[in-house]
Amino acid sequence: MPHSKMETTRSEFENCTFAQCDFSNGIFTASVFIDCIFTACNLTMVKLTDCLLNGAAFKDCKVLGVNFSDCTDLPFSVKFEGCIMDYCSFAKKKMKKTVFANSSMKGVDLSECDLTKSVFTNTDLMNAVFNRTILKEADFLTAQNFIIDPEINSVKKAKFSLHGAVGLLNKYDLNIE
Repeated sequence: MPHSKMETTRSEFENCTFAQCDFSNGIFTASVFIDCIFTACNLTMVKLTDCLLNGAAFKDCKVLGVNFSDCTDLPFSVKFEGCIMDYCSFAKKKMKKTVFANSSMKGVDLSECDLTKSVFTNTDLMNAVFNRTILKEADFLTAQNFIIDPEINSVKKAKFSLHGAVGLLNKYDLNIE
């Protein structure tokens, strides 16, 4: 598929596999993706206005600057593995039990998300924004470079490594060695 000015409106995709597709700067409007797999695709700056993502899995994809907040809220079910998803926004999304594995999430906006029981396996969260985010029972054991303020985010029973726990104390300007 050509990537320049690609526009798709009111299309439905179910159990589809997209491999090595270039959707960069594409526009999807009111489209439905159910149990679809994206493998080694370029989705940089793709627009997903009023799209439904239910069981969408992204593996080894470039997903830069995508505003997932523009997707429909229910259902919204995604999984990311080996992706570069820097500067995406998931603001206000309900994403319980979402898996983020071996990915780069630098500068991602996770404000007001519900990430209860989500897993951030070996994921770089440098400059990710956690603001009034629900992180109950979330797994950050192997996540790196996150800064989470427990006073404005819900972190009850979330899992952190001893090394990673430093990211919970950042606002106090402490020297921990």
